[in-house]
Amino acid sequence: MNTSGLNRIQKPPQTLRDIVQDQMREAIIAGHFKPGERLVERPLCDQLGVSRTVVRETIRYLEAEGLVDILPGKGPIVAQMSWDDARQIYDIRRMLETAAAMTCARNMTPDLKDRLQAALQNLKGTLATDAPGALFSATSEFYQVIFEGAGHSIAWEVVQRLNGRISRLRMMTLSTNDRAQPGPVHMQAICDAIVSGDAEAARDAIARHLDDATHIAEHLLSQGEAEHG
Repeated sequence: MNTSGLNRIQKPPQTLRDIVQDQMREAIIAGHFKPGERLVERPLCDQLGVSRTVVRETIRYLEAEGLVDILPGKGPIVAQMSWDDARQIYDIRRMLETAAAMTCARNMTPDLKDRLQAALQNLKGTLATDAPGALFSATSEFYQVIFEGAGHSIAWEVVQRLNGRISRLRMMTLSTNDRAQPGPVHMQAICDAIVSGDAEAARDAIARHLDDATHIAEHLLSQGEAEHG
């Protein structure tokens, strides 16, 4: 089979469903749709200018990401996040990100260093904007470089399944000033440790970042559960 006339597709074009998924995901992550709020098909179809089939497919996809719950007799709602949910997500992140960061540090090359530093600069640029979708993509890209550098492709698949819920927590913790260190400082420390090839420093940088985020999430979510309990 002669494939010499084919060029690799660097980034396939988005389908209509992909665009709708991105918009709905971003609206949930940014808090435009509140936890527990019903997602009614007709208004969504009218607002997005798409068919019910596309909206239904999107809702099913976001349900698989843990961003939407479908309740009997009520239909789809924005999933609520409990502290127990968040704690489990942070525990999983700690295991997978620590292992990936340490192995990536041990595998460091000049090319990998350039890719990680470029991803960090892109991430810093999005942190200065009020664009949840851009922040979601840039943060995912930063961690993807780490997991690819570690050769942890299966672990990255697990993280991608959690990315919607991780991003909801990230938006919540970024919106508070009660942090031991600002988010960009943590990201810089993680990057510096990995590119230096110091696996132990990479482990510690990940741990500090997640300790900070976990503490804030516990405070905010436990407080919310007490108020609604």
